[in-house]
Amino acid sequence: MTLKVLVVDDSSFFRRRVSEIINGDPRLEVVDCAVNGKEAIDKTVKLKPDVITMDIEMPVMDGITSVREIMRRQPTPILMFSSLTHEGAKATLDALDAGALDFLPKKFEDIACNRDEAVSLLQNRVKEIARKGIFLRRSPVLSPAKSTATTLEKPDSLKKRHSLTEKIKQSKTPVQRAPSVFKATGKRYQLLAIGTSTGGPVALQKVLSALPANFPLPIVLIQHMPATFTAAFATRLNGLCNITVKEAEDGEMIRPGSAYLAPGGLQMMIDGRPGSSRIKLVDGGERMNYKPCVDITFGSAAKTYGNGVLSIVMTGMGADGREGARMLKSAGSTVWAQDADSCVVYGMPQAVAKEGISTEDLPLSRIAERIKVELNLV
Repeated sequence: MTLKVLVVDDSSFFRRRVSEIINGDPRLEVVDCAVNGKEAIDKTVKLKPDVITMDIEMPVMDGITSVREIMRRQPTPILMFSSLTHEGAKATLDALDAGALDFLPKKFEDIACNRDEAVSLLQNRVKEIARKGIFLRRSPVLSPAKSTATTLEKPDSLKKRHSLTEKIKQSKTPVQRAPSVFKATGKRYQLLAIGTSTGGPVALQKVLSALPANFPLPIVLIQHMPATFTAAFATRLNGLCNITVKEAEDGEMIRPGSAYLAPGGLQMMIDGRPGSSRIKLVDGGERMNYKPCVDITFGSAAKTYGNGVLSIVMTGMGADGREGARMLKSAGSTVWAQDADSCVVYGMPQAVAKEGISTEDLPLSRIAERIKVELNLV
């Protein structure tokens, strides 16, 4: 089945460039283009595309306003294009709050080493977020900043989920579906570590904003995000949360009740001993696919804290976090995963679930509740 895409941008050059890339995949088809946000709304209602690519700065109506109105009238998966500037970061985060599912830098050379890589990245991202369309169209539209997307799956994906469930049941550590009432396991923790990618900004906001100011653990956050975005994202989270959220700095001591977001373009490690550990930032490395990388931070947490880490792998494309989570589990730490229904992309959580690494399968709407129960905060 071909996925229909609406391309929205006031630049004829960029519309043509994006359209050529999307049409280069036999599973994708650009059904039309729009030159501003108002036209995007009208064509979305008329054409009912499976995915929209949207610019932020446009005449007549900007992309953020358009996203908000589309999500009200004809909810559709939206991929934003943004500039890699501080202002671009703030605008992109506003677009995600308005309901967009993901974003890519507008300059493809900023996200890929060559044209083929950029083409593949854009095509795959469009196909991934298209999977959320069924849920968006059948569910009441809620404020994305205060809720999360869930998916209603097609029959073929239900078969895959059934197959996955059977495999998990046969693993040594079966994943437990969320019960109606959570109970603490009695374990003691010294660190909370969360890894996310696609869909992560809204998911992290939902979880962290529900934690109390007296949260007893330090938190490390690894979100796949460009370097110019992480500072703006940390600032936004800090303004919305009861806990302190900041972009991590090299050498700073991590303290309870504070969350440290890994800077884009670097790798974040934890050095020292429990109770006196510090952030260590190192070069991203040319051979690393992700900068920051969940595996690296999780792996360093396993070495520093042993069995004292509560870790969660949340929405995201790929399998980053699987090997780091494996190290944490081997050290005796706890690994949970976000469930398929509430992920924008069920890639990273699936990677730890199908390997039997995670022990609980949690909907996004209940992750904060589960954390508080586990730490005896409720």
